[in-house]
Amino acid sequence: MTTAPFPSGPISQVAGTAVVLRGDDIDTDRIIPARFLKCVTFEGLGEQVFADDRAELQGAHPLDRPEHRGARLLLVNRNFGCGSSREHAPQALMRWGIRALVGESFAEIFHGNCLALGLPCLTAPHGLMLTIQEAAATAPATLFSLDVAEATLRAPGQSWSLELDAGPRQMLSTGQWDATGQLLSHHEALSRTLAALPYANGFSRRGAGGEARTGSRCR
Repeated sequence: MTTAPFPSGPISQVAGTAVVLRGDDIDTDRIIPARFLKCVTFEGLGEQVFADDRAELQGAHPLDRPEHRGARLLLVNRNFGCGSSREHAPQALMRWGIRALVGESFAEIFHGNCLALGLPCLTAPHGLMLTIQEAAATAPATLFSLDVAEATLRAPGQSWSLELDAGPRQMLSTGQWDATGQLLSHHEALSRTLAALPYANGFSRRGAGGEARTGSRCR
């Protein structure tokens, strides 16, 4: 795993080594088994990503191989992230150290969850994806550079054009994906707007019928 900071703000480029994970229809239950969904926070999920696959392969899983330690790009195949819509799957990948994914296709909800975390998911046709995976597998130490705005993956002496829809491309390159970051960076403006709203002052302390609210309890 890596201690690199989590994504924030505009994401224009992701650089680093890549790890290849071959196979179609790799679902979210394989990415993070259901027994790890009981966590109150996402802390520690990086250690459990692909837990069952890694246990079965006893150290031979791509994420366990020493040459892939610190890899930032994950190269996958068709329909990656299918199955249940658990946000824990991209959270686990991000906390392991992955900062971008390139594959043939991604399940729609998984792709949306990745975008909400600032993890770009770019696609390539089947033949091109196999070429990229082979280049990474043959030379694991290769440093790749993923240009999100241009949807291009580069390695020394090589360049591949990828696909990324206009919406996600704009959100990533401008930082619009980072809703929390945008709110925090405009705290003063938001406070002024809230103070100017005639219905905001005191409403949160009283219910619609005038009764005082002291907070809610889980039952």
